[in-house]
Amino acid sequence: MAPKVAAGFVIFRYASSKIEYLLLQTSYGIHHWTPPKGHVDPGETDLMTAYRETQEESGLKKADIKVFEETKTTLNYKVKGKPKVVHYWLAELINPDAKVKLSNEHQDFKWLPLKEACEISGYQDMEDVLNKFDEFLRKERNL
Repeated sequence: MAPKVAAGFVIFRYASSKIEYLLLQTSYGIHHWTPPKGHVDPGETDLMTAYRETQEESGLKKADIKVFEETKTTLNYKVKGKPKVVHYWLAELINPDAKVKLSNEHQDFKWLPLKEACEISGYQDMEDVLNKFDEFLRKERNL
């Protein structure tokens, strides 16, 4: 069985000179917290999907973010016994006036520092992605 494939962005911003990550709380199931992501539609590339899903789920448009394409990271796991693959890229919110507008798939959002984002994510593989991207960012920006 071929895995379902999804893609999204781990979006960060600078707030009071600190890095914060955007997580959205799902409005279904156990209401877990996740970066914006969604299933790849026929004819889309993974990156196209990440942009589309980010706009649909958070209201943030392509012009609002800068994607670090070299950071593509892939998670492999099972959902209800079926394989799933999710591709994430790190992205920076570059439009400070952009506001998060949730779709009906999510009920809340938070901008959180790394430690709190890891704690609320609830999954070790998501914590690993957040830590990896944070490390990349600190090296990239000499933080």
